Amino acid sequence: MAVAAVLISLALGSSLSEAQEPPSIVGSSPLPGLAGATDWINSKPLTAKELKGKVVLVDFWDYSCINCIRAIPYIRAWADKYKDSGLVVIGVHTPEFDVEKQLPNVQKAVQKFGITYPVALDNNYAIWNAFHNQYWPAHYFIDAKGKVRYEHFGEGEYDQSERWIQELLKEANAKQMPASLVSVHGQGAQAAADMSDVRSPETYIGYSRAQHFVSPGGIKRDAEQLYIAPSHLQLNDWGLTGDWLDHGQVAVLRSPGGKILFRFHARDLHLVLGPSADGKPIRFRVTIDGQAPGENHGDDTDAQGNGVVKDHRLYQLVRQKGSITDHTFAIEFEDPGVQAFSFTFG
Repeated sequence: MAVAAVLISLALGSSLSEAQEPPSIVGSSPLPGLAGATDWINSKPLTAKELKGKVVLVDFWDYSCINCIRAIPYIRAWADKYKDSGLVVIGVHTPEFDVEKQLPNVQKAVQKFGITYPVALDNNYAIWNAFHNQYWPAHYFIDAKGKVRYEHFGEGEYDQSERWIQELLKEANAKQMPASLVSVHGQGAQAAADMSDVRSPETYIGYSRAQHFVSPGGIKRDAEQLYIAPSHLQLNDWGLTGDWLDHGQVAVLRSPGGKILFRFHARDLHLVLGPSADGKPIRFRVTIDGQAPGENHGDDTDAQGNGVVKDHRLYQLVRQKGSITDHTFAIEFEDPGVQAFSFTFG
């Protein structure tokens, strides 16, 4: 009877322990999905087995996503601060546009943003699907047993995210973590957005998701079209002028002098652009309400509005210094071949 009582007691204790152990909020453990990576940067391929016993932060990002770009300084700071305490940060680059599947383009972005932690290329969305993810950026905080304990989508709430890192490291190491939080001040496109005064949405130029296009005649799909400027632009309307070929994801300028126009309301205006198919740089000039931007130019233009498209990436073309009102943005390309994908604001 005594032996039986001991066995029952042990069984009950084991069941109670299992019942009290926090569950994973994404399946039992999604880390085996890392095996679906098509390539790795800054690391050899990492496996779920190798990561056992580590606290892992998985950051789904895309190098042309402005929300991802603004989150990177925090991810980078956490990776540096907690690397010696057992945190492993993995950036999972899941591309929105086909051109972002190219390894050299991702490598340039990793270097540009100063990312030194491992980056998995998820060109086939295998890791994305293993996490049942739907967002850029998306952050998954995984404990030492491989369970997702917290998730956060989009920008913001960085203090809460860092406290989860500290809590999971405390559990893994069985010791208290410092309560201090990182102090981050992003520069250029990585600076925090002024979301209180953004009234313009992400807008795609490829016809598959294009909205609010108002050049006369509409978009002609997968065929060259000579577009003319709209007679009037209301807020968030946009149009093309010149000879363009519009595809599902991207519009390609066929002759010099083409323009894109947009009526916007935000501090920052960004445009995802790429050079010609043969890699030739594309010169451009930006105006705001028909004038050179002056002090309101972005990181990728000068005060006269001049800039050059050399890589496939997000270009910051406007950063306003004063009060925010509606303005008409125009970008004119001096050379043919530019590839234009989408506008974002901040």
